[in-house]
Amino acid sequence: MIKSMTGFGKAECELKDRKVIIEIKSLNSKNLDIYAKIPGMYREKELEIRNIISKKLQRGKVEFVLYYEITDDNRATTINSGVVKNYIDQLKSVADDLNLETSEQLLQIAIRLPDTLNTERDKIDENDWEIISQTIINALDKLDEFRIQEGKYLKKDVEQRIKIIDDKKNEITPFEIARTEKIKEKLKVSLNKNVDEQDYDKNRFEQELIYYLEKLDITEEKVRLTNHCNYFLEMLDESESNGKKLGFISQEIGREINTIGSKANDSDIQKRVVLMKDELEKIKEQMLNIL
Repeated sequence: MIKSMTGFGKAECELKDRKVIIEIKSLNSKNLDIYAKIPGMYREKELEIRNIISKKLQRGKVEFVLYYEITDDNRATTINSGVVKNYIDQLKSVADDLNLETSEQLLQIAIRLPDTLNTERDKIDENDWEIISQTIINALDKLDEFRIQEGKYLKKDVEQRIKIIDDKKNEITPFEIARTEKIKEKLKVSLNKNVDEQDYDKNRFEQELIYYLEKLDITEEKVRLTNHCNYFLEMLDESESNGKKLGFISQEIGREINTIGSKANDSDIQKRVVLMKDELEKIKEQMLNIL
């Protein structure tokens, strides 16, 4: 089963005094790289959160966000009015000394200064944390579903491109036969043009011709290319997604295509090689996003 490294998952839970929202986004990366944005009161659980994520997601650049909304009015943040008034009195005094006009802006300035807000520092309730942990897992499950869905599109795309490579390889065969005859005729004409027929050994010429044509033969490369393409398709149907292994196989496919191109010595074969290379490059681009 092919999975994409791109995904998004969101889940939320209701506690007695707040609603907790979990959002997880992942992009492609060679390794697992986790960025976590967590409120202060849950910061002590960051290592546990990272462990939960790493067990579910093997690779990818992961952005994890946890935030909450207070639902109990009695637990909302309150203004420390005494501190605010003291700040305003001091600001007025400074303004008077400098002959500056005072205004309602002093309140806006004062409210931004330290200790103007009373925020309760809660301890984490372990029962609540169990619920939050399960919510994190739910968000990861949704992200995984997203990855599987994206993986289906990736699989369909690379399967089509592997099929094109295999088809272009098969198209080479007629040109390969014609190429051999062209080379034979070209060498014979060149030899007869420069050397009298009675001055060379025809048997030796045939031996050298066979040796030369063997060097240009691409039968083995075509067989290996077929095997690599078939193996690639088999790996796509494996139960576990393995983008790295598919990447290695695509490299082997590339080697065989390059060798065919270097031995081609024929414009029609070269055209097919170029088309195969183009499809392979698109496959390699997709490999970067496969888990």
